[in-house]
Amino acid sequence: MSRRRIGFWYRLAAVICKPPLLVLFKRDWQGMEHIPADGGFITVVNHNSYLDPLSYAHYQYNTGRVPRFLAKSGLFKGGFVGAVMRGTGQIPVYRESADAAVAFRAAVAAINKGECVAFYPEGTLTRDPDLWPMQGKTGAARVALLTKAPVVPVAQWGANEVMPPYAKEKKLRLFPRKTLRVKAGEPVDLSEFYGKEPTADVLRAVTEKVMAAVTELLAELRGEPAPAEPYDHRKDAVRRSRARREQQKAERARQLDERGVKLDDQAPKTQEDEGK
Repeated sequence: MSRRRIGFWYRLAAVICKPPLLVLFKRDWQGMEHIPADGGFITVVNHNSYLDPLSYAHYQYNTGRVPRFLAKSGLFKGGFVGAVMRGTGQIPVYRESADAAVAFRAAVAAINKGECVAFYPEGTLTRDPDLWPMQGKTGAARVALLTKAPVVPVAQWGANEVMPPYAKEKKLRLFPRKTLRVKAGEPVDLSEFYGKEPTADVLRAVTEKVMAAVTELLAELRGEPAPAEPYDHRKDAVRRSRARREQQKAERARQLDERGVKLDDQAPKTQEDEGK
């Protein structure tokens, strides 16, 4: 997309956001040559800070190919933020509605018109303890197979040092001055999946391949090896729930033991026991 087609609202957002970003942060931007000069495409981006959409948008804006984000529908409802979201052509996601598929249809339409649609496939801030990408959801894979558009992996690091995810203290850590690092990679080759029925297994395989590319880029930015398997917060939630139950059971046994009561004595007695 050329600069002439960026539009008033995106330019207004840039006028508001770019000056503080330029003053407050250093930048390490890599891989801009992998952003297509024309035609529709998809970017798939990791998410480790509430600040990183601004960091990524700044990077992408400077390539001349502005992204359209899939964002919560509540952001579009009113006020200045809603006006900017609507004016810049972002795509509302109705997560708790039968209209959830509307977002994907809008994404497909935007790509077919030659635009860039940005996906955060994790769906939320990463819950990985070391801030590596989690397992992704399959929305980007579905759109990629429908459009056969280039899928560009993008990794970013640094915004999390300014605004850590899930921090108890919601304070910006501006000093010393941090570096916002963003790196785009070569489009992921998904040709092996074209023509296949988009079953759950196929969509999962596409998603895993794309997320692996994002994770590899992030490892390069961080200068350290990525974990062998992506973090699955659902499995971890089950594990932690089981651990809590075991801990509660052990604590109850300890308390009963201190009172000289065995766990077996706490069990309901049967009629046979009563007759003894």
